[in-house]
Amino acid sequence: MKLLTLNFLTCAVKTCKSSSASFPLHPKNCELVSDTLAPNPKLLANILPRLDWAALSTIALELNLPTLPENAPSPESLAENEQLTKDLHSLLLETQISEGALVCANCGHEYAIKEGIANFLLPNHLV
Repeated sequence: MKLLTLNFLTCAVKTCKSSSASFPLHPKNCELVSDTLAPNPKLLANILPRLDWAALSTIALELNLPTLPENAPSPESLAENEQLTKDLHSLLLETQISEGALVCANCGHEYAIKEGIANFLLPNHLV
């Protein structure tokens, strides 16, 4: 599961739908792997406006990854800063969680991640 994906996931438990604490899901005991992909600055520039930068910063901090700038860079500043482009590319597109769990801060439910796939199926009592 790519770290980019975490920026779009929220807890599936019905009681969490109205709580802001259900986003982002927090990584727990995660094993990270990295793939090498060809850089795609145009994709990054298109993704940036859609990201919740605070959530991304929180996830990076919890996984002990390099600290992100306080504010999201603009697509223009990303085009000018080659190192930042490489760092964001590595974080969002190359870094993956292979094993571990995602935890909801609101209800505490854990979603297991095995072989890079998160299990979002809920037990009947949580649906």
